[in-house]
Amino acid sequence: MTKILEAKERNVNDIKGYLHPLVKEWFFSKFADFSLTQKYGVPAIWERQDIIISAPTGGTKTLTAFLSILNYLVMLAEKNELEERVYAVYTSPLKALSNDIHKNLEEPLAEIQALAKSKGIKLQDIRVGLRTGDTTASERARMLRKSPHILISTPESLAIILTTTKFIEKMWGVEFCVVDEIHSLDNKRGTYLSLTLERLNEVSKIWPTKIGLSATVEPLDEVAQYLVGESDDRSVAIARVPLDKKIDVQVLTPVKDLIYGEDIGVNTYSLIDKLIKEHKTTLIFTNTRSATERVVSHLKDKFPTEYGDDNIAAHHSSLSKAHRFRIEENLRAGKLKVVVCSTSLELGIDIGFIDLVIMLGSPKSSSRALQRLGRAGHQLHNVAKGRFIVNDRDDLVECSVIQKEMIERKINKIRFPINCLDVLSQQIYGMAIYKIWDIDELFNLIKKSYCYKNLRKADFLDVIAYLSGDYELEKSFVYGKIWYDPVTKQIGKKGKLARVLYLTNIGTIPEESFITVKIAPSGESIGAIDESFMERMKKGDVFVLGGSKYVYRFTRGMNLYVNSAENRTPTIPSWFSEQLPLAFDSALEIIRFRTLMKDKLKAGMKVEEVLEFIKEYLYVSESTAKSIYEYFNEQHKFFEIPDAKTILVEEYRGEKHYLLFHSMYGRRVNDVLSRAIAFLVGKAGERDIEVGINDNGFYLAGEKMNLEKALKNLEPDDLEKILKEAIEKTDVLARRFRHCASRALMILRNYKGQTKSVGKQQMKSHYLYHAVKKITGEFPILREARREVLDDLMDLPNAKNILTWIKEGKIKWKIASRPIPSPFASNLILQGQSDLIRIEDKQQFLKRLHELHMKSIGQDE
Repeated sequence: MTKILEAKERNVNDIKGYLHPLVKEWFFSKFADFSLTQKYGVPAIWERQDIIISAPTGGTKTLTAFLSILNYLVMLAEKNELEERVYAVYTSPLKALSNDIHKNLEEPLAEIQALAKSKGIKLQDIRVGLRTGDTTASERARMLRKSPHILISTPESLAIILTTTKFIEKMWGVEFCVVDEIHSLDNKRGTYLSLTLERLNEVSKIWPTKIGLSATVEPLDEVAQYLVGESDDRSVAIARVPLDKKIDVQVLTPVKDLIYGEDIGVNTYSLIDKLIKEHKTTLIFTNTRSATERVVSHLKDKFPTEYGDDNIAAHHSSLSKAHRFRIEENLRAGKLKVVVCSTSLELGIDIGFIDLVIMLGSPKSSSRALQRLGRAGHQLHNVAKGRFIVNDRDDLVECSVIQKEMIERKINKIRFPINCLDVLSQQIYGMAIYKIWDIDELFNLIKKSYCYKNLRKADFLDVIAYLSGDYELEKSFVYGKIWYDPVTKQIGKKGKLARVLYLTNIGTIPEESFITVKIAPSGESIGAIDESFMERMKKGDVFVLGGSKYVYRFTRGMNLYVNSAENRTPTIPSWFSEQLPLAFDSALEIIRFRTLMKDKLKAGMKVEEVLEFIKEYLYVSESTAKSIYEYFNEQHKFFEIPDAKTILVEEYRGEKHYLLFHSMYGRRVNDVLSRAIAFLVGKAGERDIEVGINDNGFYLAGEKMNLEKALKNLEPDDLEKILKEAIEKTDVLARRFRHCASRALMILRNYKGQTKSVGKQQMKSHYLYHAVKKITGEFPILREARREVLDDLMDLPNAKNILTWIKEGKIKWKIASRPIPSPFASNLILQGQSDLIRIEDKQQFLKRLHELHMKSIGQDE
């Protein structure tokens, strides 16, 4: 097993002793001293110790990673010993960040070269190369002629390089490998990179020292093991840099009373405007692209003299790359007063000076909140200033608890997807293109990846069987991609087009179906909308994209042609965008707070004492504490506060029979529990069951629901089997199968220069889905689609934990009838009362429900 070490802070003189005189002079012409991060990281990297460096944004992590590398290269360059090969690889999931690093390395190298010239010292040129999906063929050819000594890349481009015959010759002696933004790799890109790193280890004759850079992340031991892989002869040091980055966070509400306050929407924009005016540059985070567009549009409409195209912009992933790049450049140049984004500016790309971050609604986890907050006061000594703005009482509690986690540095745990058979298929194909492998040698290399350390030999052989064509899918136009000889136990690539197929279909991010929006008649691309939204539009409709209004003119193929419509009333797009789910760790923190509040209210503690407790425990203002107290007190008097030991289930009869589950475990866990219980209730006789979920709980609605019988049959050991049955005929499994089949190269996005549209991919997927089910329900890519739904989209492991706690008696179900839904169930029941919401808006509905609660507990208002 990989050995975990703790990195120690080292003496300044030790570091000075390592540095070449030119590097030392250059460094101290720029900085007064080594940062704390550098005292932890620079000596370890120089001594070739694999290390993960965890420090807040602005903690000089990037320079820490590169200082020893630059120092080593300068020493070689002075001795004229630099060879035509890559010495260091830097990889980041962000293409824009790779561009940044490239720029930020060229500058110090040029300055060190100038310093050497001024002293009459001859240095070889130290070259930096950038290889991403945007790199042109001529630039790639130039790199082959003159090898970069430092190669900047994305995870996908690094995998391509390791399959490219000519360039791989430059990779035989890679001595350093920097993995940046490692905290953002808790997805299939991360799984993919873990195998690519093992491939790099195999290609290089020298062990590449791994340097992982991360914002504050947990569990750091696992992230460290992910970085270096799994082997008894490996070790990795963890540098937990104890930097106290100062933060200034507050939870704000646009009105004093979130139930009876007038014009909450209007007051929200007035509050945003007030905060923007008090600061130089403001970055606003929403959780969806539609909200991003809505905020920009409303600010322009409500304050036309304050905000226009010259000082406000929207930034999200559906806007064209050129448009996003222009916004980032304007932000860096200080030309924009405010930028509104969804999640697209969360990671570490340099966007200049931001002095305020506003989070509209909950960011759903403390780690995401800290990441967003880190965009303000990007330098270490600056105070990172952030404000949450909330519009309802559930959000108020959630954001207050997340604020507490931020202040107390309680970080949500990340989890890397493991044993992903679609990613494995793609990587094995790439490895077979590189060389002929002994099958046991291949399996042992894969098992060294942290994400595949527990891979079963049977699953591995199933993937080999699929890739070598054993499943007889030729009728479905899925052909063998490798050959496997069971006698010699060797595998290799099939066909002359293997390398081209691999290079043009590589990657893990699934393609979604978008329509390109273009200006008529010029054809200039301005962004994209999803197909389902366009289907609901007709000619003449006005919508908002990139903070500007456009009118629908006509469509051609997958293109929608529009004209500007700045003076028309818009229809804000209903983007295909999943709401962020609440992190399980943050959900447990909310349960902990609920439990404490329940105990205090049951004990009859004085109001003043409870208010003081809320203020101190959550670090909130008097008015916020009062709002939270009133919310909890209403729930306490009307029904009961659900806590760590009780899952309350409310039976309520409206137009249907409702069961409201107060399971505060986040939407991913609630997705599992709701589907399992609905499936068991359905098996007991009630077929027509409506299900609704949110982070705070879920509801079932039907006619005759035998809940007691369903709960009795809900065992932790049976949960996976129940869920597999429950999802087998759902759209979500079919859609995820398309994603997995695409990653596993069953569906080729590009073939012989032709690009297959997402619509055509979906048709092929539908056909394949039924074809493989006829062959076997255990086809490896179908199994992977199920695993992805249960473990990545939902949260089966933590749902199992909840059921285990119930079985052990740590948590109990409590079912009770109520004439109306309790205060804590108000937002949940909103989802099931769609007819009501058409008649009156959400605020009116909540106000009316609140009046009924107050009447019921004898406090008429």
